[in-house]
Amino acid sequence: MKTILNKSKIVFLSTFPPTQCGIATYTQDTIKGITDVYGKSIQCEICELVDKPKEQPTQAFTLNTKNREEYAKVAEEINEDETVKLVHIQHEFGLFSGNYGDYLLDFLNTIKKPVTFTFHSVIPNPNDDLRTFVKLLLTYSDSVFVMTNKSKEILITDYEIDEKIITCVSHGTHIVVYETPETAKERLNIQDRLVLATFGLLGEGKNIETGLQALPKIIEKAPNALYLIIGKTHPNLIKDGFDPYREKLEGIVADLNLKDNVRFINEYLDTEELLEYLKATDIYMFTSKDPNQAVSGTFAYAMSCACPIVASKIPHTKEVLTSDSGILCDIGNPDQFAAAAIKLIEDENLRHEMGINSFTKMRATSWENVAITQVNAYKKLIDNPSEIKFSYPDIQLKHVKKLTTDLGIIQFSKISIPDLDSGYTLDDNARALVAFCMHYQLTQDKEDLAYILIYLDFIIRCQKPKGNFLNYVDKENREHIEQNAEVNLEDSNARAVWALGTVVSIGEILPEAITKKAAKCLLHSLKWAENIQSPRSIGFATKGLYLYHTAVPNLYVAAIINKLNAKLLANYEDHASDEWQWFENYLTYGNGVLPESMLYAYLVTNKPVYKKVAMDSLDFLMSKTFVNKTFRVISNNGWLHRDSEPHPYGEQPIDVSYTIQTLNSFYKAFGIPEYKHKMKKAFDWFLGKNHLGQIMYNPVSGGGYDGLEKENVNLNQGAESTVCYLTARLIMENLKMSDTKVIPLMKNRTGIAMNS
Repeated sequence: MKTILNKSKIVFLSTFPPTQCGIATYTQDTIKGITDVYGKSIQCEICELVDKPKEQPTQAFTLNTKNREEYAKVAEEINEDETVKLVHIQHEFGLFSGNYGDYLLDFLNTIKKPVTFTFHSVIPNPNDDLRTFVKLLLTYSDSVFVMTNKSKEILITDYEIDEKIITCVSHGTHIVVYETPETAKERLNIQDRLVLATFGLLGEGKNIETGLQALPKIIEKAPNALYLIIGKTHPNLIKDGFDPYREKLEGIVADLNLKDNVRFINEYLDTEELLEYLKATDIYMFTSKDPNQAVSGTFAYAMSCACPIVASKIPHTKEVLTSDSGILCDIGNPDQFAAAAIKLIEDENLRHEMGINSFTKMRATSWENVAITQVNAYKKLIDNPSEIKFSYPDIQLKHVKKLTTDLGIIQFSKISIPDLDSGYTLDDNARALVAFCMHYQLTQDKEDLAYILIYLDFIIRCQKPKGNFLNYVDKENREHIEQNAEVNLEDSNARAVWALGTVVSIGEILPEAITKKAAKCLLHSLKWAENIQSPRSIGFATKGLYLYHTAVPNLYVAAIINKLNAKLLANYEDHASDEWQWFENYLTYGNGVLPESMLYAYLVTNKPVYKKVAMDSLDFLMSKTFVNKTFRVISNNGWLHRDSEPHPYGEQPIDVSYTIQTLNSFYKAFGIPEYKHKMKKAFDWFLGKNHLGQIMYNPVSGGGYDGLEKENVNLNQGAESTVCYLTARLIMENLKMSDTKVIPLMKNRTGIAMNS
């Protein structure tokens, strides 16, 4: 396994916690996002900005911004570290000393590393001096980040900055597991209240007075309203223990007799606590009074936690807050804030819809997605950008377990809330059984056994007297006639065979009773299985039969494998040509299972024709899915037909997972490094190497997003997409842990990889 000894270092010039300020927190979250996504190859370090000497510095570099001599000195220190590839300056005019903070020029004149900026303030209609200074700053860099399109527009029109060097990246947000406010309120013991909230370091700019002045009218409509004012006063505003702004707010509460409806949470909450309060919020009150405020992290965080918003009109809110996710009000107008809040109080459905729309809109702005955008920009500035690699997220089972009842895994999920009305399918329970067998083989986690039993029992419950299976059971645990009467249920039935074979293949580490159950069910299905006709059904059944045969050699099973794949071979011979080496006249879903089936037929029978077709058809499939060094999923928008151009967009996790499974099987069989390389490229699709540059999983819960569309990610996390992501992640974990030397499967029939 290749080890990167020296990571590329990115140095951030910024304030940093424990300093309590928005930019410090922003930088901390930015670094966490980059580390989570790229920590394998990028190390982030801080050049901490302080306003007085620090006796015991805790960061790699420290810059006392009041001391002009230190700017060049610190730049020299950074220059001496050869592993530093880039310096990222978090720019706010008040952070640096001098006229407009021009002491920073001493640093820029000395630093020899590439530089980029994030402009936290972009002031419109600048005077000549300010315009000249900003243009001068950007002569030191070919890159600047801003957080709104309005800021980008101002840089272009008011400062004459070249659009090509500007990257617009939204203020980052934390990914949370979606839940209704009612659920979150219970944990905070405020379930009987209608919760309004605002948060952040308090100061005059927050204009909390407007929310308090609006509250009496709100209380008339909702006497149980509770206005949470979350956050400490900005430390710069507290002098000698005196906090005039908070005392002013407390005076308003007393004058308006609001003590039963206002709660000050005078703490600097950690992120998890803050997100808990935001998830419990029915209406978020954003009352800022700065008309030129370019961006607000508090506003972004509230939207990302599914809060319906009532907000002042500032550039950020006017750009992001559409009428389907909140209501805009004039700055400092308590009557408008009261009317907007009352409108939402009176219409619970509207609140719910706005919350969902806010949550959905902000998922693209997660810190992980922000990291991907930033690092893609970094790559244009640094040497050897190809050395920057994705890191793999932790394996999480929270969501798949949340989807599972004592009957089986529920088919669909509304965002992250299981939709019990969608019922249970054989397909999903078969895939879940495969995934949990893989996880158990990897971890030997005894908790997995309960889930393995649930999914196995579901399959057994669905088996009919002739050996085939029902495909659907509704939430009342009854057969659903319409869905089970579909003409082509072969694919789902065949996936049941695959899952049963998977269980038998790891029988040595499972309780004997589980293995016997699976074996009995699979053997009962053989009479049905040998008459399968559809190509993908043949493929999935062959996977299961092969796995069974590796554990319990059986001539009848081997004969069925040969019989089925003779049919598949006939399909290939009927359709293939020099330009189209495939089994059908189209590529749809789960394409990789067809060459994989040929591979297993070869490993069982040793017939050269099966090997040739396996290799040729896989090469053809890879030519259609790996284009210009990028993995491209076959679109479900019309699929890919012979002699036609591929459709863009409409990509689903299931096909990414099947591609990885197929490549892994071929890699285990033949040890060809190109297969391993392509597996990594395909898995990168989940990690953000796709046309939207967004992650396709929830890192908190392990939920897999349902699809990648032209302009958005489908955030529903149903069983199919979640299990397919989990399966792919487990394969990559096995690959990471495996030895560099590969033992081909054909020489080691009992050592078959779990996904094969």
